[in-house]
Amino acid sequence: MFGVPMPIVFLLVLLVFVAVMFIKFKRPMYEIMLLSFLLIVSLSGQWEKTWEYLIFPSTSSLFYTIFAFMIIAVIFDATKVVNSIVQLMLAVVGRFRGGAGYVALLASTFMASLSGTGPGNVAATGVFTIPMMKRSGFPPHLAATVEMSASMLGNIIPPAGIILLTYGIIEETIPGAVTLSAWMIAAYSIGAWFFIQRWMTLYILCRVYKVQPMPAAEIPSVSGSFKKGWAAFVIPALIFLPLFLDAQAKDLLIGRLGEEGSAAYSSSVMMFTPGLAGAYAIFIGRKSISSGRLKLGKLVDIFSKSLPKVVPIAVTIYFAYAISQAFAGIGAEKAIQEWFVSLDMSVTALIIILPILFAVLGMVLPGTAQVAILGGAMISVFSVLGGDPILFAAMLPAMTGALEGMTPPLALGLFVAMGIANSDFYKTTKLTIIWVVAHIVLSIILLTGILPVFGL
Repeated sequence: MFGVPMPIVFLLVLLVFVAVMFIKFKRPMYEIMLLSFLLIVSLSGQWEKTWEYLIFPSTSSLFYTIFAFMIIAVIFDATKVVNSIVQLMLAVVGRFRGGAGYVALLASTFMASLSGTGPGNVAATGVFTIPMMKRSGFPPHLAATVEMSASMLGNIIPPAGIILLTYGIIEETIPGAVTLSAWMIAAYSIGAWFFIQRWMTLYILCRVYKVQPMPAAEIPSVSGSFKKGWAAFVIPALIFLPLFLDAQAKDLLIGRLGEEGSAAYSSSVMMFTPGLAGAYAIFIGRKSISSGRLKLGKLVDIFSKSLPKVVPIAVTIYFAYAISQAFAGIGAEKAIQEWFVSLDMSVTALIIILPILFAVLGMVLPGTAQVAILGGAMISVFSVLGGDPILFAAMLPAMTGALEGMTPPLALGLFVAMGIANSDFYKTTKLTIIWVVAHIVLSIILLTGILPVFGL
C-alpha cells in the first residue's frame, strides 16, 4: 500500500484501534491486548494458527519468571519490608533540600521494578510519597512528575518483566549472543544511568522551585530506622548476587559445579531467585502478616486478594507475546527491516529517531507490546545498518517501558499522579516534557556507546 509493507499497515491499524479502545471506550489494557490479537489474526487471515499463537506464551519459561517476580512484589507489600527501607532512606536524605523527593525517587523506583507496572505503582506508592513531598514544600505539579518519573523508571530495572521479555526477543533474533545473567547486569547498569539522570534533574528542579528540607519532626532517626529495617536490605542482595555470580564468576561456578552444573545454574537462576527472596521476606516480615504463628491460610488469603493486581498485568504480557507471534507469522520482522533499510538512514539518524518514535508509540502501546511487536525487527535493522544490536536490545526497555506512561498527552502514569497531587494539567504537562526530553537525550547518548554498559 503506497510502498508501505502490509505488516506496517497492520501496525498502524493496531495503533489506531488501541487508541480508540483506550481513550474512547476506556477499556482495560489486558482486554485491549486480547482484542488486538484477534484483530491482527483477522486482518492477516491467520485463523488456522490462532491456537498455535495463543499457546506459544505458555511454553516460555520467561513468562513464568515474570509472573514469579510479580508475586514476590505482593509478598513484599504484605510483609511491609519495603516500608523499612523507605524509613531508612527518609532518615538519611530527609534532612536535605528536597529530601522527600529523593525518598520518593528511591522508593518508587524500587517498588515499580518489582511490580513491573509504572502507572500501578504511581497509584500504590504515590498516595504516600506525593503528600509527603507536598508537605515539604513541593509544588503539586513537581510532586506529581517526580513520582511519575520514578515509577516509570522502575519499569526498566530488574526484575521488571519487560527486561525478561526483551531477552526473549534477543534470543530469538541472535541466539546465544548474551547470557541471561549478563543481560540482567546490563539492565542494572542502564537503570543506574537513568537513575542518576533523574537524581540530577530532581536536584536542579528542587533549586528552581526553592524546595526546603522535610520538617525535622517527620524525619526518623538513622540508628532507629537501621535497627528496625537492616534485615530488609538483604533482599536486593538475594536478587542481585545470584545473577552476578552467573554473569561474572563462570570459572568459579564451573570449578565448583562442573560444566553441566554451571549450565543448570544458569538456566534456573531466574526461577529460584524470586522464591528465595520471597521466602526471606516472609521470614523477616512474618509479624506483619500475622501477630501470632504464621499460617498457610493467611498466605493463601494474601495471594488471592492480589489476583486483581497481578493477573491483568500477566494477561497483558501474555497477549503481547501472542501478538508478536501473529506478526511473525506474516513475516513482519523481515518486512519492517527491509523497509527501514530502504530508507537509507545512517546509524546516527536511527539513534536519534528511534527513541523519539518509541516515545510517540508509548502514548498508545504498552512497552511490552512495543518490544514484542517491533523488537526483533528494530534489532535487525540496527545491526544491518552497522549498529551494535546487543546494546540496542538492552536499551529497548528504556525506550519503551519507561516512556509509555510519561509522554503527553496520553500518559497513564502522568494522569494517575496528577489525580493524587491535584495538580494543574498545563503546569504538570509542561514540567513532564522536561523529564521526557532528559530521558530521550540520555537514551541517545547511551545508544552511541559513549557511556559504559557493564555486562555486554
